[in-house]
Amino acid sequence: MAAAAAAAAVGGPQPPQAELPAPGPGLDKAATAAHLKAALSRPDNRAGAEELQALLERVLSAERPLAAAADGEEAAAAGGGGGAGAAEEEALEWCKCLLAGGGGYDEFCAAVRAYDPAALCGLVWTANFVAYRCRTCGISPCMSLCAECFHQGDHTGHDFNMFRSQAGGACDCGDSNVMRESGFCKRHQIKSSSNIPCVPKDLLMMSEFVLPRFIFCLIQYLREGYNEPAADVPSEKDLNKVLQLLEPQISFLEDLTKMGGAMRSVLTQVLTNQQNYKDLTSGLGENACAKKSHEKYLIALKSSGLTYPEDKLVYGIQEPSAGTSTLAVQGFSGATGTLGQLDSSDEEDQDGSQGLGKRKRVKLSSSTKDQSIMDVLKHKSFLEELLFWTIKYEFPQKMVTFLLNMLPDQEYKVAFTKTFVQHYAFIMKTLKKSHESDTMSNRIVHISVQLFSNEELARQVTEECQLLDIMVTVLLYMMESCLIKSELQDEENSLHVVVNCGEALLKNNTYWPLVSDFINILSHQSVAKRFLEDHGLLVTWMNFVSFFQGMNLNKRELNEHVEFESQTYYAAFAAELEACAQPMWGLLSHCKVRETQEYTRNVVRYCLEALQDWFDAINFVDEPAPNQVTFHLPLHRYYAMFLSKAVKCQELDLDSVLPDQEMLMKLMIHPLQIQASLAEIHSNMWVRNGLQIKGQAMTYVQSHFCNSMIDPDIYLLQVCASRLDPDYFISSVFERFKVVDLLTMASQHQNTVLDAEHERSMLEGALTFLVILLSLRLHLGMSDDEILRAEMVAQLCMNDRTHSSLLDLIPENPNPKSGIIPGSYSFESVLSAVADFKAPVFEPGGSMQQGMYTPKAEVWDQEFDPVMVILRTVYRRDVQSAMDRYTAFLKQSGKFPGNPWPPYKKRTPLHPSYKGLMRLLHCKTLHIVLFTLLYKILMDHQNLSEHVLCMVLYLIELGLENSTEEESDEEVSVCGPERCHDSWFPGSNLVSNMRHFINYVRVRVPETAPEVKRDSPASTSSDSLSSLQSSRRPKVLQRENSGTAQVFSLVAERRKKFQEIINRSSSEANQVVRPKTSSKWSAPGSAPQLTTAILEIKESILSLLIKLHHKLSGKQNSYYPPWLDDIEILIQPEIPKYNHGDGITAVERILLKAALQSRMNKRIIEEICRKVTPPVPPKKITAAEKKTLDKEERRQKARERQQKLLAEFASRQKSFMETAMDVDSPENDIPMEITTAEPQVSEAVYDCVICGQSGPSSEDRPTGLVVLLQASSVLGQCRDNIEPKKLPITEEEQIYPWDTCAAVHDVRLSLLQRYFKDSSCLLAVSIGWEGGVYVQTCGHTLHIDCHKSYMESLRNDQVLQGFSVDKGEFTCPLCRQFANSVLPCYPGSNVESNLWQRPSNKSIQDLIKEVEELQGRPGAFPSETNLSKEMESVMKDIKNTTQKKYRDYSKTPGSPDNDFLFMYSVARTNLELELIHRGGNLCSGGASTAGKRSCLNQLFHVLALHMRLYSIDSEYNPWRKLTQLVEEVNSQQGNEEQQPEVPILYHDVTSLLLIQILMMPQPLRKDHFTCIVKVLFTLLYTQALVALSVKCNEEDRSAWKHTGALKKNTCDTEKSYEVLLSFVISELSKGKLYHEEGTQESAMVSPISWSPESMEKYLQDFCLPFLRITSLLQHHLFGEDLPSCQEEEEFSVLSSCLGLLPTFYQTEHPFISASCLDWPVPAFDIISQWCFEINSFTERHAEQGKALLIQEARWKLPHLLQLPENYNTIFQYYHRKTCSVCTKVPKDPAVCLVCGTFVCLKGLCCKQQSYCECVLHSQNCGAGTGIFLLINASVIIIIRGHRFCLWGSVYLDAHGEEDRDLRRGKPLYICKERYKVLEQQWISHTFDHINKRWGPHYNGL
Repeated sequence: MAAAAAAAAVGGPQPPQAELPAPGPGLDKAATAAHLKAALSRPDNRAGAEELQALLERVLSAERPLAAAADGEEAAAAGGGGGAGAAEEEALEWCKCLLAGGGGYDEFCAAVRAYDPAALCGLVWTANFVAYRCRTCGISPCMSLCAECFHQGDHTGHDFNMFRSQAGGACDCGDSNVMRESGFCKRHQIKSSSNIPCVPKDLLMMSEFVLPRFIFCLIQYLREGYNEPAADVPSEKDLNKVLQLLEPQISFLEDLTKMGGAMRSVLTQVLTNQQNYKDLTSGLGENACAKKSHEKYLIALKSSGLTYPEDKLVYGIQEPSAGTSTLAVQGFSGATGTLGQLDSSDEEDQDGSQGLGKRKRVKLSSSTKDQSIMDVLKHKSFLEELLFWTIKYEFPQKMVTFLLNMLPDQEYKVAFTKTFVQHYAFIMKTLKKSHESDTMSNRIVHISVQLFSNEELARQVTEECQLLDIMVTVLLYMMESCLIKSELQDEENSLHVVVNCGEALLKNNTYWPLVSDFINILSHQSVAKRFLEDHGLLVTWMNFVSFFQGMNLNKRELNEHVEFESQTYYAAFAAELEACAQPMWGLLSHCKVRETQEYTRNVVRYCLEALQDWFDAINFVDEPAPNQVTFHLPLHRYYAMFLSKAVKCQELDLDSVLPDQEMLMKLMIHPLQIQASLAEIHSNMWVRNGLQIKGQAMTYVQSHFCNSMIDPDIYLLQVCASRLDPDYFISSVFERFKVVDLLTMASQHQNTVLDAEHERSMLEGALTFLVILLSLRLHLGMSDDEILRAEMVAQLCMNDRTHSSLLDLIPENPNPKSGIIPGSYSFESVLSAVADFKAPVFEPGGSMQQGMYTPKAEVWDQEFDPVMVILRTVYRRDVQSAMDRYTAFLKQSGKFPGNPWPPYKKRTPLHPSYKGLMRLLHCKTLHIVLFTLLYKILMDHQNLSEHVLCMVLYLIELGLENSTEEESDEEVSVCGPERCHDSWFPGSNLVSNMRHFINYVRVRVPETAPEVKRDSPASTSSDSLSSLQSSRRPKVLQRENSGTAQVFSLVAERRKKFQEIINRSSSEANQVVRPKTSSKWSAPGSAPQLTTAILEIKESILSLLIKLHHKLSGKQNSYYPPWLDDIEILIQPEIPKYNHGDGITAVERILLKAALQSRMNKRIIEEICRKVTPPVPPKKITAAEKKTLDKEERRQKARERQQKLLAEFASRQKSFMETAMDVDSPENDIPMEITTAEPQVSEAVYDCVICGQSGPSSEDRPTGLVVLLQASSVLGQCRDNIEPKKLPITEEEQIYPWDTCAAVHDVRLSLLQRYFKDSSCLLAVSIGWEGGVYVQTCGHTLHIDCHKSYMESLRNDQVLQGFSVDKGEFTCPLCRQFANSVLPCYPGSNVESNLWQRPSNKSIQDLIKEVEELQGRPGAFPSETNLSKEMESVMKDIKNTTQKKYRDYSKTPGSPDNDFLFMYSVARTNLELELIHRGGNLCSGGASTAGKRSCLNQLFHVLALHMRLYSIDSEYNPWRKLTQLVEEVNSQQGNEEQQPEVPILYHDVTSLLLIQILMMPQPLRKDHFTCIVKVLFTLLYTQALVALSVKCNEEDRSAWKHTGALKKNTCDTEKSYEVLLSFVISELSKGKLYHEEGTQESAMVSPISWSPESMEKYLQDFCLPFLRITSLLQHHLFGEDLPSCQEEEEFSVLSSCLGLLPTFYQTEHPFISASCLDWPVPAFDIISQWCFEINSFTERHAEQGKALLIQEARWKLPHLLQLPENYNTIFQYYHRKTCSVCTKVPKDPAVCLVCGTFVCLKGLCCKQQSYCECVLHSQNCGAGTGIFLLINASVIIIIRGHRFCLWGSVYLDAHGEEDRDLRRGKPLYICKERYKVLEQQWISHTFDHINKRWGPHYNGL
């Protein structure tokens, strides 16, 4: 701070303005600039230059002191902040003027742009920008394009995707180093450098003078603003403050770069010119300010630790001669062991007191050429210092963008890349210290990816700046800061160090940018070649890799559960994959051809050296430490992968790169340990280590890791197995898996190292491992395409997969340049060969499927490979899933009915180098194990499973398939010295050993075992199983009871082999045998004592197999050699019937193969089958065994009982689900008793779904229907035109809601309210088009008191439900459907309604009187019963369901008329919605889709009860106007004082109907209902005639008036529409209704030529909506079914159904709607009375009078907006669209699919009273239901009230998959079916029922 203040003081005394030229008119900036430009253009321009310098000095230094002050004391900042801003503005203005040389700055910009040779786009973007990547056009995998260049180029049919930039990037269009020219866009296709004119010298002359000063000024700023952060306080705040002040300057520079190539080349000159830099920044001038700033710069350099000795190393490797470098490095690698005091010497120790390790490091740099240049990072140009500050300020975005914007300039690119490399170590240090390492990493990669993706550039820098040395060394240093001592193997004496995965460096992936750069440059052939040729580098790199060898060691917890589960394993796996494996894949991709053999030899050589060092460092001899495992062996994996490559691609001889036997034995130990540990983890032996150990086991085999982890490990084990002694290898495997003790013929044994409950799964693990080892061919001869196919088949067999999950699951080389690119040609072709595509389907539950791929039948038949499946499953259940699917396939295709075993699959032939692997199958040890296991299975010993048998048979079959020597048919008599007279098997070939009989076996058993009791035959010539191969020892040993050694002789034998090999290879190996080992395996005090017993066996493998066949089939003598019947079988061995099947099939297949292999076997099989097999000896069961058996049996029975119960339960549930839940197809529903109408005399009976009792609903204990009340605006969305509304995708397309039903009704009501009495208006219309209450039920009933207690229990239930109990929400206790209220059922018997339905013969006049009387009776509210209370509360619920604005339309708030209107409108809403659900008409007839669970009847009761509380004054009751002629007088009077009533012709007839019916006492009589309908129909018909007359023009009217008048005298005039029409016209002509028509009016009315047919159609269409609603109402009130009909006869069918048509009506005539009329009073009188009201209104308001008469009755069904075919059109328009409130682009834009409104999801800018915009819009547009498409995610979100759910996407990619969050960025297309489903759910209001995952949104969306 003091420094800053001092700097301020220097320039402080004078006011800043004094330094500027006085701003008078004389010194106008433009003039000055012009004058200077002229001066500089002269040949001798020294004077001009000096004048300019002086001016610049003044202008540019004026702002500095202030800025410094602002950065200094806060007070100064407060005072001078404004001034500083002003001065800066001023300075920038000066610069702009000077650059333009007196002209206008904008013209200058345009002029410079004209000279832009725009060959490259180079647009730089920051994070979150939407860019494109096309794999077809890209040469580098990092290639990216801006949206504009992408859409301008032609990428049809390419493999491209859209992505959101993570770290920022730049557009590569036009750069042929990174992408193919075919992909360039139109702008950058032309190589335009030739035809662009040369830049005139004077245009940019001023820039060359001004810019150096400007940039220097910027650098001085940066120097001054920087204060070393105090040790404890992070200083980001201060840095940001400085950066904010500099914003305008940097932006100015950025704008300059955008002027194009000409300006960029000037800038390049300025930035790289060393002379300029020297002159300006040396700090030698007399200017105190400059001196000060130079000092600050030096301090910054020093404090950045750029003078540390360790940095000498970084730049010290200038050009080491190969010899010295290796020497030094060897010294280094020797030293890693002794990093003991590492922690103490942290970076602070600048003196010579470093720890030992550091001293060694310094030695490394001492071999370099000249050390003195390393003391300082020397900056020679502006560019270098600018980059230095950019790093120091932790890569501010603006600076990064400026530096990158310059890249299209080639000269700059090279200079900048070199500068970047020069600062590489400094970048690493800053990154390590940074608090914002994530942001910083992104910015670093943003830069480096632009530099290193370019091969030419990378090569140049590698050659000239030692890029590789720097990178590797920097990485090494970075990791050295977090090393700890390895605890693997020998904890006390270990010298090995590993990285500590808990350190931030690894946990936060801080190393990521450096590693990613390294991988990037290794992908270039020329760079990788240098790396592979440089021995010193390889040594250093192996040294780096060894830091990861053995990291994150797990120790098995044996006592209690680990307290804290560390999650460091994520970091460990990520580090190995990114820092070790990916560079390895990068190097491997360059070792593909024979010529690269040398590279492989180098890598393998140094890898083996590093491994040898590692074994020495951890003190490893031959036994791994118990209970430890590390999954990280990168050195082993490097070695394995390079071996594999060498054999596969480079034709190297494998043995030439393999080490000696001893090394191989060491190499196999740790990978084998991992395999055994996997089995232990899956056997729950590591359960005390917590879940994370399972996580590690899963990650190890998971698709992104497997080919860098488990695959190389297995391959390495295969290599070791193929070269080591097979007996040694097999016994090692069983010893590692701890199951040696189990392999005894005795029925009981002791296992000293394994608990009994783990034995079975460990044995399964060991056998499975052997099967995988012997049958996996991934690296042993399969081609890439075969591998891809095998992987794909394995994944598809586990489950059907979507295309993207397949891409994800199939391991590809992690290095992107390896060639197998996902989506590449081979991927698609293999996929189409092995799988069928299942298009996405819907299930009735509404859950949506994705497009899936499923294996073809022939894949199941021939390619299903259980081994591959086991290898690739992360979860064990996937193996089961694959087997279940396989079983299902076999059942379906009729190939095998039972439970099949995993099929045996033929393998790809082995590569000759690995032939030795098959010796494992032909070694005695394995044969003894197989024999023993077969015997144990046959004798039913415990702990053996079907899985064990399956694997044993698999191994035998593998052995038969791969038998090597063809044996001669005579018994082989001569054998080598191997052959001992009593060894188990004569030779080592499985084929001949199979038939070898074994008579007696001596076993060691506990004394309690049943075998002990027997007397043993005196002479036994057999040897004991447990001494598996101790046949070479003198026989005496076996006779004695000799210590434990005998039992573990499998182990002893292995030790001996190991010993021999070691003795051969080294003489001093005698000390190797550690006595420790034996004690580890024996359990000293273990009871009971072991003793020897001799078993009589007399079996061979063949005879065991045949007996096994009998045992499996459950029949004696079930095996009959097939070749005895059909000799053909031996000639053509491939028999399909053996391909699939269970164990029996497997045994048959094996015996057949054995017979094929040798005639001896064939003969022996036949012999065995001839002997009648004696029954298997009954087992002696001890009491303990019996107990366990009983237990097992009981368990089995219990299990069966449970299964049975479950099955029964499931079937019950299923039948229930079918009846209750079937939302989409309720046809098969049980009709609920509610609406039945059979004439039985009983009351309606209801079942309560809570207490289960059934009974009638009574006054004191009412029953109710479970209902969901919701506000709905669906009706309001009906439109009157057929043209569908489209979602707007350009600025021009906007949606105006004026043509919606809701808008039209609103306009009508407000018109009426303007001219008529309010209370009367509120009876003339219906509301509820928007925000109407829709009531739906699932049809289940419950007692209302039961419901209350149910709600109580829900309230106390702490489980978080998806609904809010406080709001009365619950789920139906029976069917779990969402509900929020209970609608009481009105007590009463069904009989009653039947009586009322008997037709009576009263005349219509009588009925009219009765109706009037009934309506007149006041509806007293029934006494206070429970029922009435409930009715009241449900009415309250209904009111509260919708918002107040949708209920209150009256001018006087709270008037009773409001409630009245609201109540009958609820009925209207529900009827209208039901009509829409039926498709808008009643042609389908029948019971309604919602009918069986409709609650309209109950709803009507509730509404009627409440409506009758408001009696309409009989004066105003519209019923009288409809049925009586009123004296003219009183209608006229009083008009002046108050507004008139609404004329009856303006009334909405359907509303009148509901009012009339709800005003009647319930239940209603049928003849009253019909009477009301007849009366209303006359009014409706008259309205139709009036509307028709208004619609047509003057001539038509007079014509009709005339024709009608003529017919007036004929009979039945009241039922002829022509007569009536002519009368209406003549009546209305008395008023002014028709007079208004001027010319403009007639243009509006369509000139239809009206024919009688078209008029009849018009009248019918006008009346139909009323008839439909009325028929529905009748159906609900009286339970009559609706007839079905054709569309054209709908009118006549409905009118006869309603009783409007006289029964004697003849059907021959064409149907005339007028024939339904039945006038209660003479027609002409009443019509003239109605017309009179209209005339008196139109006297004053003709326009409005007319508008009110034309009612649009024909609404189309509601639809959501029509969406475009391709999602990209929506995305491109909306994702850049700005918010209307804050004019920024919202983070989560969304668009309403109902009305097309653009909203911000979660946007705070649009929040109103704590409601975010989407929630607000859902209330305004859908009364609480909103359907929004989230633009950036392509998914649809539903808001329903206070809850929301993600619905899914209606846009799918080419493979039928959603792409949520656009992660894959593939093109998406509309899925019409899904959109239809969405629309259907919206219309039917079933979102709540169908979508299951709801959550509260707390108004935050």
